[in-house]
Amino acid sequence: MVEDRLSQQDQIELIDRVAASGDRDAFARLFDYFAPRLNAYLQKLGLDRGAAEEIAQEVMVTLWRKAALFNPEKSSVATWLYRIARNLRIDLQRRERLTFVDPQDSGLENVDSDEPGADIVMELQLRDDLLRAALAHLPEEQLALVRFAFFDGLSHADIAVRTGLPLGTVKSRIRLAFARLRHILETTTSDTDR
Repeated sequence: MVEDRLSQQDQIELIDRVAASGDRDAFARLFDYFAPRLNAYLQKLGLDRGAAEEIAQEVMVTLWRKAALFNPEKSSVATWLYRIARNLRIDLQRRERLTFVDPQDSGLENVDSDEPGADIVMELQLRDDLLRAALAHLPEEQLALVRFAFFDGLSHADIAVRTGLPLGTVKSRIRLAFARLRHILETTTSDTDR
């Protein structure tokens, strides 16, 4: 089943589960969501279908192996994966150039071809900015719990132990934080669409 929509928080939670315990179901959801998008992105950049599919799969293998290196404070999951895809595409082009160098080709006509489209970069940066702004509107007690859960990868039970709060309180505050984030993001997104 292909995921039509996977929120930023869901993406972070899934990648945390992959990093923490090698959760195959979490990885499968991320794969189903991102692999087709990465494939389309790479084909848009000029790769043939086979090469795009191969690199998209390689990106997902990188996610599986290096999920613990993902830092949501530096970028979104999408930005991280698209950057990996871009770098793998550049590596592929370099390898191909080494195997065939046309002495008549100066290479100057394709100087900017390695950059992702401005629309993708802008959209990903806008999403990151919106999420950071939304997080700034959370009450401190909710923000601290969200940080423990999604930036530090702690389970709700671990957060309860660390903070001394009852497990039910931890769960309800995180649920309230998500509801507030969703409301803020929906309001902000509808305002920017006008």
